[in-house]
Amino acid sequence: MKTQASIPVIAIDGPSASGKGTVSALVAQALNWHLLDSGALYRLVALAALKRSVSMDDVEQLVLITRTLDVSFCVKSTCVASDFNVDSAGSPAKLETRLLLEGEDATQEIRTEQCGDLASQVAVIPDVRLELLKRQQDFRTLPGLVADGRDMGTVVFPDALLKVFLTASVEERAKRRHSQLMGKGISVTLADLFGEISNRDKRDSQRAVAPLKPAADAVEVNTTDMTIHQVVERIISLYNERCRG
Repeated sequence: MKTQASIPVIAIDGPSASGKGTVSALVAQALNWHLLDSGALYRLVALAALKRSVSMDDVEQLVLITRTLDVSFCVKSTCVASDFNVDSAGSPAKLETRLLLEGEDATQEIRTEQCGDLASQVAVIPDVRLELLKRQQDFRTLPGLVADGRDMGTVVFPDALLKVFLTASVEERAKRRHSQLMGKGISVTLADLFGEISNRDKRDSQRAVAPLKPAADAVEVNTTDMTIHQVVERIISLYNERCRG
């Protein structure tokens, strides 16, 4: 019987709008592995705080929310437009994760820019991160796990079989997020998104606990000029190389 530590993990980290969510879902689907969207957990904490009118400065209440967070995930396969360049293969199928907060579907609510910004503020609180650490590690079950986040390879799964750090220019990431939000009928400007993503990058990379950075043994993949399929193929190739090694 395999121990939890022996179960393979592919850790995919990167800044906001680098494509890691879409890529992670597609890699998990290709390998038939489990998927962890760690950013969704922080967004759910932020959304719960917002619904309860809890300030981002009220650490005690934020920790209590994190500890008692009533959340569940419903995963199914669907066909959606990608977050970035699509090649001739067309729109990819991916795993759609429906997120339930206290029994209600919060999938769309947590993807707003407001919720994302609040989640970034929540993520700098050490006690919140500690509460979520064990919950994230519990996703490591057979046959394997693809973990998407900002500290998957550095903190949550430092022993991951493969660690990937996705990057892309701020300009390109702003364009991707703009296209994604406009497609959902959410009106935003590129200038505003550029500013928000730049500020989030700065906050995430400069936080005292688990700052956003590649693990020492991570493979960096710049997705600026790549299609989603090329990125997925690159990661699957890296995984196969590690298995053969």
